[in-house]
Amino acid sequence: MKKGFYTIIAAQFVSSLADNALLIAAIALLTEIRSAAWITPLLQIFFTISYVLLAPFVGAFADALQKRHVMFISNALKACGCLLMIGGVHPMIAYGVVGFGAAAYSPAKYGILTELLPADRLVAANAWLESATVLSTIVGTMLGGALISTYASRFVQHAHWPLIHSAADLAMLAVMITYAIAAALNVGIPDTGARYPNRLTEPGELVGEFVRCFNVLWADRLAQIALWVTTLLWGGAVTLQLLVLKWADANLGLSLSKAAVMQGVAGLGIAVGAAAAAAWIPLRASLKVLPVGLIMGAVTVAMAFYNKNLFPPGAGLRVGELFAPAYIIFAYPLMVLLGALSGFFIVPMNAILQHRGATLLTAGHSIAVQNFNQNLAVLLMLGAYAILLTAKMPVQWIITVFGVFITGMMWLAQRRSAANAHKVDMRALIEE
Repeated sequence: MKKGFYTIIAAQFVSSLADNALLIAAIALLTEIRSAAWITPLLQIFFTISYVLLAPFVGAFADALQKRHVMFISNALKACGCLLMIGGVHPMIAYGVVGFGAAAYSPAKYGILTELLPADRLVAANAWLESATVLSTIVGTMLGGALISTYASRFVQHAHWPLIHSAADLAMLAVMITYAIAAALNVGIPDTGARYPNRLTEPGELVGEFVRCFNVLWADRLAQIALWVTTLLWGGAVTLQLLVLKWADANLGLSLSKAAVMQGVAGLGIAVGAAAAAAWIPLRASLKVLPVGLIMGAVTVAMAFYNKNLFPPGAGLRVGELFAPAYIIFAYPLMVLLGALSGFFIVPMNAILQHRGATLLTAGHSIAVQNFNQNLAVLLMLGAYAILLTAKMPVQWIITVFGVFITGMMWLAQRRSAANAHKVDMRALIEE
C-alpha cells in the first residue's frame, strides 16, 4: 500500500469510534435533562437529515477541495457539535451539526482511496476500511457505555472540572478530543495530486444529474432489488440500534452503559457474518442470500419477547465474586446471531449494488443514490418509532411491528426478484 493509506485507515477508525461513542453520550445527555422518550429518535433524525438534503451536493463538495481537507473540515465540524452540547445547546440541535459533518465525510473517505491507489488494490483497501469501521463500532459503543457508567460519575464528582458536571459531559469531552485527533490524522494524509472542476457553482445541474441517476438505478431489474433490500436493512438497523437500548432497559433491566455492550456484541456478529459472506458467497450467487432477510425479521420478532422473566430467579453463572444472570448470558448469543445475519446479508447485496451501479453510472453517483435512499429510510423509520413511543406502545410490540414489517418487505423483494428473473437473466446482469 502507498504512503498515507494507513493514515487514512487510522483516521477512519478514530472518527468512526467517536461517532459510535457520541450516540451513547448524547442519549445520556437527553436522559440527564429528562427529555421525553420520543426525543431520542429525533436525535438520529436531526443527524440523518443532512445525508438526505445534501445527497446531490456532497460528492461535488468532496471534489472541490482536496479530500484530506474535506475530511479535516468534517471532523472539525463534529468536534464543534460536541462542544455545543458541552456548552448547553440542546443535544438534538448539536447532533445535527455533527450530522452535517458526517454527510460531507462519507464521499471523501471512499473517494480518496481511488485517488491514492491503483484499481487492483481497491478491493483490499475497502476490506481494510470496512474492517476498521466494524472494529471502531464495537470499541466506540463500549467506550461510550464506559464513559457514562457509575464509575465515571464518581470520577466527575471528585474532579470538579469546569463545565463538566456529569458523566455525560465527561463522555462528550472525550468524544470531542477523539474527533480532534481524527482531524489531526487527516492533516497527515499526503496530497494525492488529484484535482477536479468545482461543480458547486452548478447546483441545478447537480440536482438534475442526481435525479437521472436515481431513476436509472430504480429502473434496472437487478439494481432495484439490491437497492430495495439495502435501503430497508439500513433503515431497520439504525432504528434497531436505538430499540436495542430501549429493549435492554425494559426487558433486561440494564442501565444505558450496560445496554451499550449489547450493541457492541451485535457489531461483533456483523463482523462475523460479513467475513462469512465474503468467504462463501461469490458475486454471481449474491441473490441467493435473499431468504436470510426473512430469517432476520423472524429473529427480530423473537428478540422482542426475550426477557428476564423467561428464567427462574437466581439462575446464572458465578465466577469468583462475579455473578452473571442467565437472561444476560443468553442475550449475548441472540445479539451475535442478529448481527451475523445482518452482516451475511448486507455484504453480497452491497456488492451487487456497487457493481451494477458502477456499470450503469459511476461508483460515486451510485453511492450518492444509495446513501440518499438508505438515509431517507432511516428518517421514515425513526419517525414511525417516535410516533409509536408517543403513543406509549410497549417496546416489545414496537420491535414486533418493525420485525413484521421487515419480514413482509423482504418477502416482497424476493417475489419481485423472482418476477424479474422470468424477464431477464439476472446472473448475466451480475456478470456484465
